[in-house]
Amino acid sequence: MRSVVVTGLGAVSPFGVGVKAFWDGLSAGTCAIRPVTLIATEGFRCRIAAEVPDGVGGSPRRSRGDRFALAAAREALDDAGIGRGDRAGAALIVGAVGGGMLEAETWYWARARGAAPKASRALRSIFPSSHAEVVGSAFGIHGPRETLVTACSSGAASLALAADLVGEGVVPLALAGGVDALTRICFMGFNTLKLLDPEPCRPFDRDRRGMSIGEGAAFVVLEDAERARARGARIYGVLAGHGMTTDAFHVTSPHPEGEGMARAMRAALEQARLAPGAVGYANAHGTATLQNDRIEARAIQEVFGEGRLLVSSTKSMVGHTMAAAGALEAVATVLALVHELLPPTANLTTPDPAVAFDCVPRVAREAAVEAAISNSFGFGGHNVTLLFTRAPR
Repeated sequence: MRSVVVTGLGAVSPFGVGVKAFWDGLSAGTCAIRPVTLIATEGFRCRIAAEVPDGVGGSPRRSRGDRFALAAAREALDDAGIGRGDRAGAALIVGAVGGGMLEAETWYWARARGAAPKASRALRSIFPSSHAEVVGSAFGIHGPRETLVTACSSGAASLALAADLVGEGVVPLALAGGVDALTRICFMGFNTLKLLDPEPCRPFDRDRRGMSIGEGAAFVVLEDAERARARGARIYGVLAGHGMTTDAFHVTSPHPEGEGMARAMRAALEQARLAPGAVGYANAHGTATLQNDRIEARAIQEVFGEGRLLVSSTKSMVGHTMAAAGALEAVATVLALVHELLPPTANLTTPDPAVAFDCVPRVAREAAVEAAISNSFGFGGHNVTLLFTRAPR
């Protein structure tokens, strides 16, 4: 198995376009969860979300999600210095769920009210696979192409599959990530389930009342380490291991003991050939729902022991970006290793006594961590853990 390194990063987040805006927001502990403007929210318990601000650019004939994906993918490829010639044989793996649903909803909403608008070209992008088609065509990526739909772990699963393709020598490099735009069906659905907090979410807080929804995209370039060194690429870190498991326990609820989550973390450690004590930080799934936070904390404790690991949830600042979450959080985890700075859990004021970890409340923490994990857990018990280590000195 070849060593797989990260050589390019790209992001579109509720802080704006670009990795710099994303990291500046996270490291400052800024909360980007605000009143929703994209859709009508009258009558809902929760009326806030973390929207991507204007300025993404791209043709309005493309869906919002496609424009996110193009901007983040372009930044990652440019950051890695991957020219068109090198892209041809690369793999493209995209985690997605919503596709162009926002545009389809907008069209249907108007049609149902008698406006009978002309069908937009964006309606062709309704399926989650549209993002991979658009990105692959735009950047001339003609290697293996996959769209993964594993609920909220889709973005992380895309990185895991891409790492396998590079590590096993199927391709020399891969572009992998996740994307999701805010949609009515998602916002209304989670409101109906009463899983959304009317105020910005507070992961791991004793008084948390639910999650906040977000949107965005992130992509990374994964590359064979020898190839990256040979071309003098900047190496951000090593994707040293990953674990993917399925609970098969319940349609929406995780296993009450976090059994599948723990197996995913152990599998990542095993692949990376690291002992639990080598890991210093966990970017948690951390949705701020009472059940998920405590179950994840229980699973982390089972694998890493009580108290030693530093844990935080970046969803406290950008919300739960659905299929994009695992990819955005992977970028955050890599940057935490690079900058020796752990992003905080914003809005955390009263730690839950049932969570046996320092969850880095409100303010970023300086810490020279050698290895870190990023957890992503989706409906249906789709569990993914990515394990990153610092770039070789």
